[in-house]
Amino acid sequence: MAKTGAHKSDEELLRLMMAGDGDAFEELYDRRQGGVYRFALRMSGSAEIAEDVTQDVFMALMRDGHQFDPARGNVAGYLFGMARHRTLKRLRRERTFVSITEDGEEGGETFDELLIASADPFADLTRNEMADLVRQAVLALPEHYREVVALCSLGEMSYEQAAEVIGCPVGTIRSRLNRARGMLVRKLSVVKETADSVAFAQGGIRL
Repeated sequence: MAKTGAHKSDEELLRLMMAGDGDAFEELYDRRQGGVYRFALRMSGSAEIAEDVTQDVFMALMRDGHQFDPARGNVAGYLFGMARHRTLKRLRRERTFVSITEDGEEGGETFDELLIASADPFADLTRNEMADLVRQAVLALPEHYREVVALCSLGEMSYEQAAEVIGCPVGTIRSRLNRARGMLVRKLSVVKETADSVAFAQGGIRL
């Protein structure tokens, strides 16, 4: 059975929620919670942080949802903006990650195309191994590159929507994604070469 709010926009659900409609909040939560959680997880690499951020975002929405201004973007962008602020604040407080250097060349492909282009060089890796390497490489990116990868290349938002969340021009989003692509290619190549060297030393050459 379809939910009563299934055909309502996020903005309409938020309006009903702020008027005291609990069902509207549940529908909006079900619709957007997953994306907020995935973003925080990709930014932090921590399920605990992702869960805390997601809970905090929706608690803040219940408390301060009246501050949402449709002239400045949509509800999804508003939620991701809150998630971004809270995730970065948490990471800066805990200082969990060390970023790789930022001296990558500008490239023409997006991160999505990187995964396709990498299929041949990394063909001897299993799908799970490749996914793990990509996740670790993304986590090693500086924050301003990691967030655009998390928002755009991993499927949550368009470049335009990400630009609204971050507060920068669309061209900056594209440039950061291309720079992130170069950094990720180098990072993954180094990991692959190291793994092959270890395999060779152990007598288990990977062809």
